[in-house]
Amino acid sequence: MNLAQALEHANALTFPGFLTDDGTLTDERRKNEEAISLLLAAWKEAPAGREPFSFDVIQYLADKNRVVCDRFGASRLRNENGVSLDRKLSDEDLVRGVAAMQHRSEEEVSKSAGPMLQDLNVAYTEAPVSGMVMGIDIETTDRYPDRGYIINLGMEFMELSPKAKPHDGHTAYFGIPSLYEQEGVPLSDIHQITWADLKGKVPFREAKREQEALLAAFRTFPIMAHNAAFEDSWLTLHLNGYAEARKAGEIVVIDSRDICRRCDPEYKTLPHDSRPAALESWAKRRGVLAAGESERHLGLDDVDLMFKTVQAEFAERNMFAKG
Repeated sequence: MNLAQALEHANALTFPGFLTDDGTLTDERRKNEEAISLLLAAWKEAPAGREPFSFDVIQYLADKNRVVCDRFGASRLRNENGVSLDRKLSDEDLVRGVAAMQHRSEEEVSKSAGPMLQDLNVAYTEAPVSGMVMGIDIETTDRYPDRGYIINLGMEFMELSPKAKPHDGHTAYFGIPSLYEQEGVPLSDIHQITWADLKGKVPFREAKREQEALLAAFRTFPIMAHNAAFEDSWLTLHLNGYAEARKAGEIVVIDSRDICRRCDPEYKTLPHDSRPAALESWAKRRGVLAAGESERHLGLDDVDLMFKTVQAEFAERNMFAKG
C-alpha cells in the first residue's frame, strides 16, 4: 500500500458493523492499520501547515478500526503486534523536556547532550529544575491506540521543588461499547477496572468538554508521564487537536522513565530482566514504596507515585533550584 492507496482506503465508505467472518475482519484490520501507519508518518513528516490531509482522516480511520477489533474480539488480538504505538519519545522531545524543566534553551541542552544524546545525563544535572508540571496517566483496553479505548485518566500538578506536594488531583472514567458488559473489560487483570466502573460513562472520544479542558491544560503546563511515549501515542489518536498542538511545539512532554534511566546510577547496575526503569522498581529504590508494596496501575495513583519518585530522585541528585 502506498500513500495514495492509504488515503483512498481511509476515505472509502465502509461499514465495519457489516463485517462478520474472521477472514474479512482480519483483512480489513490489517488494511486499516497499514493505512494508519503510512498516514501518520506522512502527516508528521510534512511541514507544519502544509500537511497533505487533515489529521481528522487518521482519527476517523482509527475510530473505524476499533469497531473492527471489537467484532473480531479484543482478547484474540492481545498477542498480535500493531504499529501505532511509539516505543520512545524522539530525541527532540527529550531535549525539549529537559529545557522546559530547567528554563533554558533547547540549543543549550542539545549542545550538552551531544550527538545521539549520549550525554543527556549530564544535561539533566548541570542546571536546576523548577516550575509547575502536570502529571498524567491513562488506563486502556489495549496496547495499541487504534485498537482500544481510554477508560481511565488521572492527572494532578506539582511544583518541582523538594518539599512540594502533588495537588488538584482528578480522575475520570470513560465508557466502552456495551458488548464488554458481558465479555468483561479488556486488561482488567492489570488495571482492575470493571464494567461497574464504566457503566453509563461517556466514551473518551465523545467527551468533548473534557477533551477541550485537557488540551488547554496541556498547552499551559509541561506534561509528565512514566513511559510517556505510551500516553503520547494514545492522546495523538484519541484527543482532538493534540497532534496538531504537539507538532506546533505547543505541548511539551517529559518522560519520567528517561529521568530514571539517565539520572539514577543504580539503573545501569541492575539486571535488565528486573525492569529497573519500571515505576514500581524505581519507587522502591528511592524509598517511596516499601519492599512489600506494589504499584496500583490506576491513573491518579500512578501519577502520585511518579511525582513522589521523581521528587526523591531530583533531591538525591541535588537537582532542585536553591532557595
